[in-house]
Amino acid sequence: MLSLSRFPFLISLFVVFMAGMGLQGQDSAGQNAPKSKPHVVVVGVNGMEWDIIRPLLMRGELPNLASVIKRGVYGKLRTVPAPNCPKVYSTIATSTPPEQNGVTGFIVGGITANTNMLKEEPLWSVLSKHGVTVGMANVPATFPVMPVNGYMVSGMLTRGKGCEDGVLCSPKLSEVQGGDAVYPKSMVSEIEKNVGDISIDCARMPSADDLKGHETQLINEWLDNVQRIRAQQTKLFDYLLTNHPTDYTMMVQSCEDRVGHWLYPIQPHNVGYNPKISSVKLDAFPNQYREFDKVLGTILKHVDDNTYLFILSDHGIKPLREFEEDPHMHMDHGGTTPVIAKHDFADGDDVPGSFIAMGPDIKHDVRLMGFQATVFDVAPTILRLYGISAPGQMKGRVLTEIFENRKTEQAAGNGQN
Repeated sequence: MLSLSRFPFLISLFVVFMAGMGLQGQDSAGQNAPKSKPHVVVVGVNGMEWDIIRPLLMRGELPNLASVIKRGVYGKLRTVPAPNCPKVYSTIATSTPPEQNGVTGFIVGGITANTNMLKEEPLWSVLSKHGVTVGMANVPATFPVMPVNGYMVSGMLTRGKGCEDGVLCSPKLSEVQGGDAVYPKSMVSEIEKNVGDISIDCARMPSADDLKGHETQLINEWLDNVQRIRAQQTKLFDYLLTNHPTDYTMMVQSCEDRVGHWLYPIQPHNVGYNPKISSVKLDAFPNQYREFDKVLGTILKHVDDNTYLFILSDHGIKPLREFEEDPHMHMDHGGTTPVIAKHDFADGDDVPGSFIAMGPDIKHDVRLMGFQATVFDVAPTILRLYGISAPGQMKGRVLTEIFENRKTEQAAGNGQN
């Protein structure tokens, strides 16, 4: 049972809800209609790798992403040492180091990472407390979901039938166990009716033993399943953005990361090369970004000139290296699947994330050189858009250099503290 006394920020959330704040806030037709708040959409792409993305952009194969880059600011995003998804997404949410926010990896103290471990207030809580409506879907390490001023559908590390630890498996919504995957609960039946019994997250590839002698068949079947899950996620995103619009929305894709771990287009000299696996689908990983670009196209239908759009990846992904510890197995979640690329290198700068931003006051076609942006800077920058000062816990800064003028700086003086 979750003890609210351990998480004072949750108490504040319940105060918000007791005050009668629903998903959409007050009716805008009334005399006391709330002042319009900025519209922010954050799209997370797990393991988005610039080395794969750039050639596709040059060939014109990612038209939606290219359009956003042309209209915004882009560059590398400095991540944390030995990055992995729950570790980094919790850092993005709290703007505090993993050791401080409580989520240091997939497994913490022998327990699968979960929201009950959070020791610092995450962005979605701060926004909710200040009356900003929040919508989240497929964000890693958000299981079990907690109350927000809006909705939340959990992502990676959701547990369920045949998936007791929640690590790199894909339970259906109807199979979730050990906590709630959707807030409010009433949305479960709504999603099942209008979107389907969705799979949460993408599952890992078949094991080495299963693949042996059946590589082509099983890899193609697995990739077909990845595409089926992505189609479900796209339908979910579109449904939520259409029927439950919120001031702040964050939606994450994880299938790209899965395919990269096991089907990165490596060469015969790379560690872990197996021609029976590596030659089955040479374009499998690049294809994930071609498909993501279509997902982005769906999301862009809900993004207008007054919307701030952030596209983030928690880290990149690179082929294994012999001089790193544990070169043949992904330490956190490799299982018995033959991993050929990973991201939890000791030096996080080897696998930087991606940062792309577009919006009313954001510069156009500007590249951030070096590591101007870090995972700690995302939350303070978003809070500033709403005129909310970052809590003292947050270690990041506002990325003022991405804006055309000082509007966000001025907003801070009039914001809510």
